[in-house]
Amino acid sequence: MAASETRIRLGAVALAVAGVCLFLYPAVRPWTDESTVEGATAAMSSGAWVAAHLFAMIAFILVPLGLLALHSAVSRTRAERIAVVAIVTFWIGAGLTLPYYGAEDFALNAIAKRAQAGQSLDLLDLVDAIRFSPAAATTFAVGLLLMGVGAVLAAITIWRSGVLPRYSGILFALGFALFIPQFYTPAAVRIAHGVLVALGSFWIALVLWRAKSTNA
Repeated sequence: MAASETRIRLGAVALAVAGVCLFLYPAVRPWTDESTVEGATAAMSSGAWVAAHLFAMIAFILVPLGLLALHSAVSRTRAERIAVVAIVTFWIGAGLTLPYYGAEDFALNAIAKRAQAGQSLDLLDLVDAIRFSPAAATTFAVGLLLMGVGAVLAAITIWRSGVLPRYSGILFALGFALFIPQFYTPAAVRIAHGVLVALGSFWIALVLWRAKSTNA
């Protein structure tokens, strides 16, 4: 097997693992009422809270590696330049989003554990301060928007490439385009969104696994 085809298959594996992680993120996350001190403490102090957000962070790191494989698969086609823009856009978006997820994961877990231990603090006020500070909220929103744009560009890359099945990027693009709206939906919808993003990732991973490099 050529080195370029090996890279494509490794990227396909990265996308498949990212899909699993994006499903586990809402599936593992505790779904208590975080508008109450009891609910917020129970959810955020748990190991499941840490694991769920770690799954999301791992996925955001792996998806751009999968997009690098997509670029290899469509190189020397008219879609190559779009693939480059998709990679850069998604990577910047992931970089802007990851610090927020780190705070959501580790900072909220730490203060929730202190609240659980009976230390005097206003948990809900601290949660709001971490989640909704202007810089954090802005970089989070911009990062997710850029990942959505990057995913749409990846779907356009596949559509225009002429070497990959046209429709294979649509679920992936739709899943990431809906990442911000799904935060305002019930737990069942958020888990369903995780399934959507996972299926989209798996579909592209399968297509890439079967693809041959255009560099030959």
